[in-house]
Amino acid sequence: MRCDRRFVIRNGSLALVGLGAVPSFLQRLTLASPGATRKILIAIFQRGASDGLNVVVPFREPRYYQLRPSIAIPAPKTGQQDTAIDLDGQFGLHPALQPMEALFRSRHLAVIHAVGSPDSTRSHFDAQDYMETATPGVKSTDDGWLNRHLQTASAKDESPFRAIAVGTGLPRSLKGRAPALAMSNIRSFDLHTGRASALNSTFERLYGASSDTLLGGNGRETFEAIRFLKRIDPERYQPEAGVEYPRGRLGSSLRQVAQLIKAGSGLEVAFVESGGWDHHVAEGGVEGQLANRLRELGQGLSALGRDLEKDLDRIVILTMSEFGRTVQENGSRGTDHGHANCMLVLGGPVAGGKVYGQWPGLNPEQLFEGRDLALTTDFRDVFGETVQNHLGNRKVERVFPGYDIDPRKFCGFIRRS
Repeated sequence: MRCDRRFVIRNGSLALVGLGAVPSFLQRLTLASPGATRKILIAIFQRGASDGLNVVVPFREPRYYQLRPSIAIPAPKTGQQDTAIDLDGQFGLHPALQPMEALFRSRHLAVIHAVGSPDSTRSHFDAQDYMETATPGVKSTDDGWLNRHLQTASAKDESPFRAIAVGTGLPRSLKGRAPALAMSNIRSFDLHTGRASALNSTFERLYGASSDTLLGGNGRETFEAIRFLKRIDPERYQPEAGVEYPRGRLGSSLRQVAQLIKAGSGLEVAFVESGGWDHHVAEGGVEGQLANRLRELGQGLSALGRDLEKDLDRIVILTMSEFGRTVQENGSRGTDHGHANCMLVLGGPVAGGKVYGQWPGLNPEQLFEGRDLALTTDFRDVFGETVQNHLGNRKVERVFPGYDIDPRKFCGFIRRS
């Protein structure tokens, strides 16, 4: 029986999970030279269910203002900053996302609205699980959609840092048979023993000399991965002049992803989390809790785009959240769990400067279950277009089991090369 094998880096240290055959990438590690031509996907999960109607505002909809008397974002008005940023005459960005306006104007940022899961659950746990496995309504799926992509699109000279999550644990999206890393901080990347580095050397000799092939092989994997990161030394790659990431976990995570890319680590898939999007009470409008989260997101994405400008032609950054919020604000000046949402996509291969998706409207008969933004784009079609048209995976049907991936349903936000 084959066991799954993963590297997990917790609290800045690395540990090996499971046992299995020694992968070929380590046999090639000293010869491998991860090139600057690999396509890269950076997935950002906004945990808690972001309010897509205040992120990308449908300011032409009268009912938006009727149903949100205290938290609605004012329609764009020339010369005023505390209004929505007009994108196309129908939709506008929340003013806290002002740093991203330039990306939209330069056609490197696209919006997909009324997108989400066809499953109607309003459970955070279930909805996040369904989105990360890309099997809505099915709780028995073992692996995540990003891991299935890695399984079905094996690359030559795979790097041990081909797939990483910046955090304390491996997310569902990256769990599966393909190797993936979870790392909290590249600065303190090392084997966790709780003792001095001399003890690490002792462990390395013991693993390397083990007569057990699996133990010795996997022990060498661990130390080779540590040595590999130390050799490429991503920390020497600092942000480009004038680029400043926001303080906090999200900014730090995005900066580390940029460092790994600049260091030529062979990164292909990165997963970053952003929490605190569940605003039942005092959500706020132009200012408030949501505005604070969006300000951090906008500054972080803008910094990442400018920092990676030289590599942006091979990078796509995709935001997602488990579901949206109710159209009508509640009695606590917040919003409750809803249905469809919006996604942001940016990068060089993105056909930006456009809001994609069929807008369903906000009239009573147009709402889902009479309360939520209705779904018109299945999130799997967004993932599918990204996997097929950006990452070049031609086995996309295996990435999304049980779903008919049809390119005719793609929005077209990825430029065809």
